[in-house]
Amino acid sequence: MDKRTEELLNRTFKFGVDTLKFLNSIPSTTTFKVIINQLAKSSTSIGANYEESQAAESKNDFIHKISICSKEARESKYWLKILIELLNNDKQLINANLLYNESKQLIKIFTSIKLTSQENKMKK
Repeated sequence: MDKRTEELLNRTFKFGVDTLKFLNSIPSTTTFKVIINQLAKSSTSIGANYEESQAAESKNDFIHKISICSKEARESKYWLKILIELLNNDKQLINANLLYNESKQLIKIFTSIKLTSQENKMKK
């Protein structure tokens, strides 16, 4: 396996785990329950879909899985942005901002992978 692929697999796994740990610190109020549930699903879906992309059945399947990674990273960014607006605990805000910035980086990475894969597909 390519070193960059392995690093990204680890990075997406860490993002999912770090997000779940962070969500454990959020109070389970009516307002936060929806956000916690949605963010837990979207943040862990990034790594799961990237893991799946490694066994893609075709180039189109790979591009599709990478597209899902990008979409889930965008959704995670959205929920984190809402949390940043709602939270008033400094430690939680620091953690939310770190995760928010990582989600933005993941979006850039997966968008780049998708575009490169689409370009390579067109060349063949």
